[in-house]
Parts: sequence; C-alpha cells; structure tokens
Amino acid sequence: MIDIQNVSKRYGAVYALHDVSLHVEKGTVLGLLGQNGAGKTTLLNILTGYLAPTTGRVLLDGADVLLEPEEARRHLGYLPEQPPLYDEMTVREYLRYAAALRNVEKRSIPGHVDEIMELCGLSHMQHRLLSHLSKGYRQRAGFAQALCGDPEVLVLDEPTVGLDPKQIVEIRSLIQKMGKGRTVIFSSHILTEVQQLCDEVVILHDGKIKTTLSMNDEVDSSQNINVLLTVAAAEGSIVSRVNGLEGVRKVQLQPSRRDGQTTMLITFHQQNEPERRLFALLSGLSIPILHLSREESSLEQLFLKAISE
Repeated sequence: MIDIQNVSKRYGAVYALHDVSLHVEKGTVLGLLGQNGAGKTTLLNILTGYLAPTTGRVLLDGADVLLEPEEARRHLGYLPEQPPLYDEMTVREYLRYAAALRNVEKRSIPGHVDEIMELCGLSHMQHRLLSHLSKGYRQRAGFAQALCGDPEVLVLDEPTVGLDPKQIVEIRSLIQKMGKGRTVIFSSHILTEVQQLCDEVVILHDGKIKTTLSMNDEVDSSQNINVLLTVAAAEGSIVSRVNGLEGVRKVQLQPSRRDGQTTMLITFHQQNEPERRLFALLSGLSIPILHLSREESSLEQLFLKAISE
C-alpha cells in the first residue's frame, strides 16, 4: 500500500533524510519512533506530497505522490501536528467542507459527516464553533477531517502531542478504531504509545532507519526469559550441553573478554528459575560460572540501543 523507495531530503550539505526505504502492507498500523529532529515529520511531509524528496520516490497503492498527486491523495487522509481547522466554522460545517474537497458525492455528504462525527465522538459538538473547542476536541475534529472521503491510508503526525492524560487515552482509542481495515502510519516519540497501538515500528535517527521491529515478535519475546551466562570453559565443551537443557529455545554466542571463556545469551521458554537449571548443569560438569544474569528486553532498550549504535 505504501512504498517508499530510497528517499533522501537534503538542505545544502545537511540530510534531513538519507536513503530511506520502507514498505507498509495494507491494514498495518506502523509507528515512526525517534527523537525530536530524527526526520519523522520530514518523512511524513514527503509521503503526503507537502515536500518533494531530493532523491527517491513514494508510491501510494502504485500511484506516484509527485507524478500522480490527485490519484495518490485520493487514498490518503492526513492529520498534521497542528490540525488545519477554520475557527469561524462549526464542526458540521467544517466536515461538510472537508468532505466536498475530498469529492464525496453531494447527496451523500450529510450521512457521511454524521458517521464520522459518531466515530470521533463529535456528534454532540456538531453545532459548536471550532474556536470554542478544547484542545482534545480540536484534535478529534482534525481526525474527523482526515477520515473524510473514507481514505485507505491515514497519516498522523504526533497525534497526541500537547494533550492531557485523559485526552491521550481517548485519542489512542480513536486511533485503534480508525486503524480497523486501514493502513495507518503515525509518528511519535512516546514509547508506550507506539507499543500499545502498532503492528510494526520503525526507529529513525539522524534521518536514517536504524531498525524495523514487528510488535508481534516483541509480544512473542515477552513469553521468553533471556539469561546472559559467562563460564570458564571453551565454546565446544559447553554450548551443545546448554542447548540440550529442557526449555532452551536458542543459544547465541556473545563476544568474550578473555580466552578460555564463553559468553552466551540463552533464551528459555517462560518457566520458573532457568538459572537453577543452568547451575545444576554447570556444577555437575565442574565448570565455573563467572557471570549469570537475566536480560530484560523492552522497546525502550531496543530504541536506546538503536540510536546509540
């Protein structure tokens, strides 16, 4: 559905984005995660056609955003960081106007707007001027305009920035509703938000993609226990024995500081006290344990590791 091919954006000698390639399948909720200045907004502006890339191209359902803008934008709903609201309009007037701009058939506009207001929790505010809405309801109105025309792709730039905790929960719930049957790509620097909402996560740093994660894999990994083990023994004498332990899913060799030592990251199925199993095995083999600890895996750790590398 979304195909970003070798996109770079350069301002003089400075790269805001550098050779970014990304493919997002239909029905996926993808989060762009990164520090301020990582290139998230630049990438979304290129995706929506607000900026032209220096090199590369973007396709939406096969349509080039620059060469076929009308066809590409037909598939797209966009909520920038500051919602594009006309304060002198009521909520209903604004959404009728947005629906007309999206070429919704004139006789279908009233019903279409009613559906969107119901989905976004705006029905009781439909006659209120946009200038009189709270920050949370203004954000809802921005979401509503992005849904006009029933686009297949939603692009959201920092959708919960500046909201209070209650409003954040409400907007996250709204994103989950809107994501059903649509492709959603949104930027954030809030790790918990990305973890709750996304199927996939892309970590951007200094304009480059550092890593891409599937949250399904992360859920699966949460059912595991990772143990870091260093022993005073050669690799050949110990790895096969550890691999044969009950409950071991994977053994990954790690760099060792000294000759004659072996360091492993051992992944166990979730169970009680994998350390006890290792201690029983190694004491029976008279192999000294130099280090034994659990390694906690989280999106926060993966993010910090990606940007530090």
